[in-house]
Formats: sequence, structure tokens, C-alpha cells
Amino acid sequence: MERALFSVETPCYVVDEKRLVENLTILRDVAQRAGCKILLAQKAFSMFAVYPLIGKYLAGTTASGLFEAKLGYEEMGKETHIFSAAYIEDEFDEIVQICDHITFNSISQWEKFKDKALGAGKSCGIRVNPQHSTQDHGIYDPCAKGSRLGVTRENFFPEQLKGIDGLHFHTLCEQNSDALIETLEAVEEKFGVFLHQVKWVNFGGGHHITRDDYDRVALIDCIARFKEKYDVEVYLEPGEAVALQAGYLVASVLDVVHNGMDIALLDASAACHMPDVIEMPYRPPLWQSGKPQQKQYTFRLAGATCLAGDVIGDYSFDQPLSVGDKLIFEDMAIYSMVKNNTFNGMCLPSIAWLNDAGEIKIIRKFGYEDFRMRLS
Repeated sequence: MERALFSVETPCYVVDEKRLVENLTILRDVAQRAGCKILLAQKAFSMFAVYPLIGKYLAGTTASGLFEAKLGYEEMGKETHIFSAAYIEDEFDEIVQICDHITFNSISQWEKFKDKALGAGKSCGIRVNPQHSTQDHGIYDPCAKGSRLGVTRENFFPEQLKGIDGLHFHTLCEQNSDALIETLEAVEEKFGVFLHQVKWVNFGGGHHITRDDYDRVALIDCIARFKEKYDVEVYLEPGEAVALQAGYLVASVLDVVHNGMDIALLDASAACHMPDVIEMPYRPPLWQSGKPQQKQYTFRLAGATCLAGDVIGDYSFDQPLSVGDKLIFEDMAIYSMVKNNTFNGMCLPSIAWLNDAGEIKIIRKFGYEDFRMRLS
């Protein structure tokens, strides 16, 4: 595997077939044992070249808007679900043509679009906000005070819900089953009276089901209990869990400078190619490296943009870095390709596939025209 990764022209995202299939196998097993349906949340991973493979394991896709919905509908062709905080009126006719489930973020959005949705025979849902936070990442907490996401109980008017088939909640971020179980208690406390009246409940995403320490038995038990109690279909829509630890970003050292410490400038950028490093923030794992000072040589790794904060993190190595060295960042399939950008005219990394035989195939290369076409 390492030999194949070191052979690619950088920068390059490489998705690993073996690890992706391992994740998908776990998710299929959970769905079968729990009697639920699991969808790919495309906001985390949208490499549609592998949608036919993913479709062998999962029930379909979920989208945050028309473009994602079209991608899932056209490239996977199974169940197509959509939730948007606010739908664009000019796009809604196309949405009702291709989406099976349409979830609304507010009663007013439901009132505005329900005739078109129901007239097209679509299954419609309302996103609820149980107002129960289980995480510390404020930017990713839909239950934070003042959140725009989901209808709170005080704004939930039962008399306006005629035609609604399901309830949807999404409150988690990279969490274990204990956070879901705790959230379900809050959902039942606030909205339990309505759960017997619907056909399905969508537990949203943020479930790190394929992580080694995730308690899948507890997840399966809680889904089974919920289904039996309310006689509903249960959906989960993880994104990260599908491609967790299933991809890499291979980068090369362009230069090494010194300012109080050694700094390696790469052809991969935190700002452009792994935005969550700055937004989350977090320090991505790097193959054959250590924490600062853990190994003999410590370097700060940074992008080559003009942004002073374009810093990936500090890492240590057994040997000093030199121009031309290649580095392999791990867990780079998720929230990378879907969020990258061309700030400073940086070229987007190529996208490649590492098959089970250890062979790499370049799926897509980018160039100047990809930068130019986004401008005017």
C-alpha cells in the first residue's frame, strides 16, 4: 500500500477500496441486525465513482440540496432523501421529481411546499430539535441555543402536521451510541406523543458506527427497541462512518524554512484541501510521524498559500524532511473533496482509487480550467 501511495503525483486524494468495503460491511450488518435502513450522507463523502459499490451495501443517499440529490439519484439510483434548512422555490419542482423522502426544517416551509410534495406522492417529514446537546463543538451542535435547525417543541403545532409521515432529528457529531441513546430519551420526552402517528423516524447522522470503539450492540438494541415501541421504520444517515479511515491525501515537500523551528511548505494546503483542519480544528493523522518532540526531528507542516494560518500542524520524524519528500495524511476521504477550494489559485488534488490488489487508478485530475470555471 505504501509503495503505491508514494508513487502518485501530488497532491492527490486516494480512496482505499479495502477500508471502504470494511466500513460498508459493518454498516450493512448493523442495518440487517437492527432492521433499519442506512443512507450515505453525501455532505461528508461524494466520490460518485464508487456509488455503485456503496449501493451494494446501503439503502441509498441523503442530500442537503438539489445538486446532492441529483448526484445520488443519478449515480446510485436507490432511495433518495433530502433535508434542507430552507428550500429554494425555483428548485423544488425538480426536487419532487427525484426525491423519495423530503424533510422540512420548519412548519412554514412545510406549509409552503406541502401541496407540491404530497401531490407528487412524496413521503414528507419534519425535522425536530430536542434541545439536548451532547457535544462541545458549538459550530456543529444543532441543539445549541439559538439554533436554526429543527422545530422546537414550543413551535411544533400538531394541527398543521396532516400529511407528515416522519420525524427527523440530527444532533450528533462523531459520537458513540451513548449519545444517541441519551438523545432518544430527549426526543421521546418532547415528541413521544407524535411518534405513534408517523411511519418513519430518521435518526440523522454523526454516528461513528465504523470506529473501533463504537458500541454497535447498544446501537442495534436501541433501534430495535424504538421500532418495536413505535412501529416505525428507522433511518440512519451517517457520512463519516462510510469512509472513515478509508482515504489519504498524499503531499510533497516544496521547501523548508526556519523561524524558531523547522517549517515544511507542502503542495497540500489546510485552507484549500483539508478545511476542517482550520474549521474544526483538528490535527490530521500522518503516516510514520509522531507528536511534536516525540521523534528526533520536529517540523511544522504548512500550505503554500498566502494565508498566515494555513498550518496543518506540528509533527516529528525519524529523519529530517527534505524537498521532494512525500507525506501521507490519513483519514482524508471525509469532508475533504466535498469542501476543498481553489483559494490563491491552488490546484485541486487529483482523486485516485486504490484497489484491493494494491493498484492505483487516477479517477480525476484537475487543472487551470477547473479554477477558471468557478470565476467570471
